[in-house]
Amino acid sequence: MGRMEVERKTIGWAASDPSGILSPYIYTLRETGPEDVHIRIICCGICHTDLHHTKNDLGTSNYPMVPGHEVVGEVVEVGSGVSKFTVGDIVGVGCLVGCCGGCSPCERDLEQYCPKKIWSYNDVYIDGQPTQGGFAKATVVHQKFVVKIPEGMAVEQAAPLLCAGVTVYSPLSHFGLKKPGLRGGILGLGGVGHMGVKFAKAMGHHVTVISSSNKKREEALQDLGADDYVIGSDQSKMNELADSMDYIIDTVPVHHALEPYLSLLRLDGKLILMGVINNPLQFLSPMVMIGEKVITGSFIGSMKETEEMLEFCKEKGLSSIIEVVKMDYVNTALERLEKNDVRYRFVVDVEGSKLEA
Repeated sequence: MGRMEVERKTIGWAASDPSGILSPYIYTLRETGPEDVHIRIICCGICHTDLHHTKNDLGTSNYPMVPGHEVVGEVVEVGSGVSKFTVGDIVGVGCLVGCCGGCSPCERDLEQYCPKKIWSYNDVYIDGQPTQGGFAKATVVHQKFVVKIPEGMAVEQAAPLLCAGVTVYSPLSHFGLKKPGLRGGILGLGGVGHMGVKFAKAMGHHVTVISSSNKKREEALQDLGADDYVIGSDQSKMNELADSMDYIIDTVPVHHALEPYLSLLRLDGKLILMGVINNPLQFLSPMVMIGEKVITGSFIGSMKETEEMLEFCKEKGLSSIIEVVKMDYVNTALERLEKNDVRYRFVVDVEGSKLEA
């Protein structure tokens, strides 16, 4: 999947070094192969992962790099073997553009765990050509990694669902947590966390937001519909909530103690890790042993889960809370994201931007 055949040009905004500053960049775009979909990009969400990669926080960045993996656009061409899409369809592309197709995860339609998965950007196709992301005019993607956006869903609302949305929907589905009546906690109220509150409430859960300060209390309770709000350092309130939750979705992307949150889980409760953290996390083993608690993780979501999640959002009328910006604001948006100064996801209006400037 993802073989480069004939070179053609497009333009995007790319980081050229670990400063992470984006600027216009002309690069090659592969010809549409038999199973490829050529997409004119309309908009693209900004994820915290974009910040990590453009600044080489993980030590794996390759430049020049066009970030962006919450891509929504219009199909302008399809390959001869494409059956799911036609010209004019509004579609989305998430974090992946390729996989091996033959390993155990791929056979189980869990391609996000394929050891040979190909990222939407900062990666290479099987022939060694670099992948580039959604802060650009166009992209060409294998049909397996393209999803239809439900009719009537605003494109800018759909964009964050392709990463933030499916990232939090996937564990709720995979671990059997979609049933009503559960009590859950959402640790961290950012792009992923705010969708976690919305999904959990739509599934009929009692939802408690766990945060580091009071500054998001009103938004959590009034705007997102959370049932409770607790500051992790409020020992009295944390004690009240001990042994009360069936699960906690931990979206915090920086090092933090696990014991305070393990104490909130009831028998067989699950602490589901989602934040990408480079430093080892620690916990005392009795915190897990006493109560048969589980510390587990979840990583983005499969294409099937993405399709299912989009239909769930359509059915329940769910949307993300976003701030739409033009491409010439993208560097400021990344700076603000680093300071957690966004409610709750930036979306770049690619179509309405002058990419050459």
